[in-house]
Amino acid sequence: MQPIMDFMRANWGWLLSFFTVVGGLLLFIVRQIVALEKGVQALLRAKMIDDYNHYQEKGYAPIYARENFENCWKRYHALGANGVMDDIHNKFMALRTKEG
Repeated sequence: MQPIMDFMRANWGWLLSFFTVVGGLLLFIVRQIVALEKGVQALLRAKMIDDYNHYQEKGYAPIYARENFENCWKRYHALGANGVMDDIHNKFMALRTKEG
């Protein structure tokens, strides 16, 4: 235990600098990840709203469109969505799958 304490006493300045730099880099990386998550979530939300408006005007949503919407919705929720899109999701899934 004594050699570790001697090392820390002799090099405290370097150790403090090292941990300050590492802490700053970690904080930067976390902020970047949060920004990316929020950006992807915003893009998914915009895509789902566009898809809903498009297919709601047509009066139906083909199976492939429903599968794509469901995939986007799952990813949106995995990013920590707050339930804003639940109503649009339910309305989209209630659309018919064939024209007519």
